[in-house]
Amino acid sequence: MHIIFDKVALRYGERTALQPLSLELSDQRIGVIGLNGSGKTSFARLVNGLAKPTTGRVTLDGLDTVEDAQAVLRATGFIFQNPANQIILPIVRDDIAMGPKSRGLKGRAVDEAVDAVLSRFGIADLAARRPHELSGGQLQLVALAAVVVNDPGLILFDEPTNQLDLKNRASVKAAIEALSQQAIVISHDLDLVADYPRVLVFHEGRVAFDGKGAAAITRYREIAAC
Repeated sequence: MHIIFDKVALRYGERTALQPLSLELSDQRIGVIGLNGSGKTSFARLVNGLAKPTTGRVTLDGLDTVEDAQAVLRATGFIFQNPANQIILPIVRDDIAMGPKSRGLKGRAVDEAVDAVLSRFGIADLAARRPHELSGGQLQLVALAAVVVNDPGLILFDEPTNQLDLKNRASVKAAIEALSQQAIVISHDLDLVADYPRVLVFHEGRVAFDGKGAAAITRYREIAAC
């Protein structure tokens, strides 16, 4: 998707979360890094329309995130930092099935869509499980399956490897890498985005660097050392 920020700023009362920002993004993998409170999450919420610009305009393939809010939400998916917060139903399979049902699919068509996405992420054995029985990595994959089953063009991730062990981190990293969808990944896990062609470094509500992963990480470390 082609994302355009046109002189976009975001304020909450007297607090400025994002300084005026103009940029265009169309890379398949985009990393977002920065210190806590630097504007990363505000940026992500502007992309999918969960936050409305105080000034300026955000568009995704020509869709305005304010005027075309519902279409933008359908075109994007969001994986929370704590994926358990977005798994609503008590059984994994039922939760994933909500997406196809909301799009009007019924019966066998729903089952086929759910089976396909469970198989795609190698989690068919989790279909009858309850979310509280799953590990952090398993929860991330279930949440991702519930988003991907709706076939969005763009998926945003908020700290997808936070507090995961090495095995689960590797599983989530591989799942993101294998996605056909465009992905924006907010992360403190610098290795996760090191090879990305485009990484934005946020600092004090501004983009302090915009470039390849390795160079972005170097700039981020310089900022963190100040």
